[in-house]
Amino acid sequence: MTLFDVKTHAKDELIDITSSVKNIITNSQVKNGVCFIYVPHTTAGVTINENADPSVKSDILMALRDIVPDSLPYRHMEGNSPGHVKSTLVGCSTSILINNSSLSLGTWQGIFFCEFDGPRNRKVFVKIIPG
Repeated sequence: MTLFDVKTHAKDELIDITSSVKNIITNSQVKNGVCFIYVPHTTAGVTINENADPSVKSDILMALRDIVPDSLPYRHMEGNSPGHVKSTLVGCSTSILINNSSLSLGTWQGIFFCEFDGPRNRKVFVKIIPG
């Protein structure tokens, strides 16, 4: 298993981590298998989506803010309940097939670390399973 750090700079933010994951695949020398990505945080997540147009990231964040507004009467005393809900909606893990030493991403797809309670220093775990 490999671990890397992500430093976030805003309360809500999507950070492209595709190149970091690709480097791990390359260093693993696994030709075919599965890449598991896990974010061990309750107010963060990971997703796969378009990375060609930066407006997609802002649209996703806008929609999540609309679905999970800060103004609801949350009971959690830390004040970061919207981050917990967004993390639950997005999810804290994903998996991607590895084919010929490459991630099987679509033409426009990238992997994004999703921050919902930043700025913070975060961790991402990556596990490669040959097969």
